[in-house]
Amino acid sequence: MSRGAMKGGFLLRGLDRGGLIFLAIVLGVGILVPALNLLVPPGNPFHVPGYAVSLVGKYLCFALLALSIDLVWGYCGILSLGHGAFFALGGYAMGMYLMRQIGARGVYANPELPDFMVFLNWKELPWYWYGFDQFWFAAIMVIAVPGALAFLLGWFAFRSRVTGVYLSIITQAMTFALLLAFFRNDMGFGGNNGLTDFKDILGYPVQAAGTRATLFFASALALALGFLLCRAIIRSKLGKVLIAIRDAESRTRFLGYRVEHYKLFVFTLSACMAGVAGALYVPQVGIINPSEFSPAQSIEMVIWVAVGGRGTLIGPVIGAILVNFGKTYFTAAIPDFWLFALGGLFIAVTLFLPKGIVGAVTDWTKRYRKTPSRPDPVAPKPAE
Repeated sequence: MSRGAMKGGFLLRGLDRGGLIFLAIVLGVGILVPALNLLVPPGNPFHVPGYAVSLVGKYLCFALLALSIDLVWGYCGILSLGHGAFFALGGYAMGMYLMRQIGARGVYANPELPDFMVFLNWKELPWYWYGFDQFWFAAIMVIAVPGALAFLLGWFAFRSRVTGVYLSIITQAMTFALLLAFFRNDMGFGGNNGLTDFKDILGYPVQAAGTRATLFFASALALALGFLLCRAIIRSKLGKVLIAIRDAESRTRFLGYRVEHYKLFVFTLSACMAGVAGALYVPQVGIINPSEFSPAQSIEMVIWVAVGGRGTLIGPVIGAILVNFGKTYFTAAIPDFWLFALGGLFIAVTLFLPKGIVGAVTDWTKRYRKTPSRPDPVAPKPAE
C-alpha cells in the first residue's frame, strides 16, 4: 500500500454518515457561495454580494478555531482560555507577509519598511521580519510560531501536572501578556493599529472578487480537512487514550501511559490549527491588531464550543457560526446590549443545554428511539 493511500485511509477513518453529510455541506458551501458571487449578476436574487462572501468566510475561520478548541477541551479535558493567542499569532504571521507585499506602494513609498515603521523612524527592517517576503516562509511560520508557543507552554505545564482551573489561568495570563506586548510600538508589529492596508496575496489583489472567492474556498477546505483530522484522531487508539485522560487522568497515568506526552501533542496540534484559522482570517477581514489577543476573545471562543456542544466536533462548528451570526445581527440592532445577550446565552446553555445543541439533539434522538411504540388498541371480545 502506498504512503499516500495510508494517509488518506487515516483521515477517512471512522467517517460515518453524519460526518459525510457535514463534509458535503461544508464543501458545497465552499463552492456554491463563490459561484453565486462570481457567476450570478448583481441584480439576480440568487446573487451573493462580496461583503457576504467575506463575512461567511470569517465564520468558517472561526469554525476551524472552535474545532481546534473542541479537540483539546472536549476530548482531552484541557480548558484553554488562551487559544485567541494562537489564532492571533497565525494572523500576524500572514499579516507580516501581506505587509511585505505592499513594497513601495505604501504612503511613504519605502520599498522595505512598512508605513508604520517609517512613521516611527525605524531605520531598518527588524531581523524577525526577514523571510516574510516569501509566501512559503510565512506559511511555515503560521504553523510553527503558534505550535512552538503551545509546545513550550505545555511542556512546562503538563510536566508539572498543572491541570484544571490553574491551567486555564495560565493560558489566559499568556494571551494577556501577549496583548500588552503587541500594543507596544517598539515591538515592531504596528502597535495599537496593527497591520492593515494589504494589497496583494501571491500576486493577486486582495480585494478582487476572484481572490475573495479563492480565500473563501480555502477556508471551507481547511475546515473540512481539520474536521477529518480531528475525526481520525478521536476514532484512533490515540483518541481513546485522550478520552481516558479526560475522564480519569490519574487512573490513566496509573496504567502506565505518559499522560503529559499525549496532552502536549494534542495541545500543540490544536494551536497549529488555530494558527491556520488566523492566517485565513486576516486577508478576508483586511486587518490584524492586538485586540485579537484580548482574554475576552478567548472566553468567547469557549462559549462557541459550549453552545454547539463540546466533544462532538460538529457542534463547535455550529456554535461558532450561530453565535457569530447573532453577534453580527445584534451588534447592529442592539449594540448596547450584545454583551448581555452573549452572557445570557452562555448561562442559558449551561443551565438548560449542558451538552450544547448537538448533545441535546443526540440525547433526544436516543430517547425517541428507545421509547417503545404503543400497541394498537384491541377491541373487546363480545360477550358469550
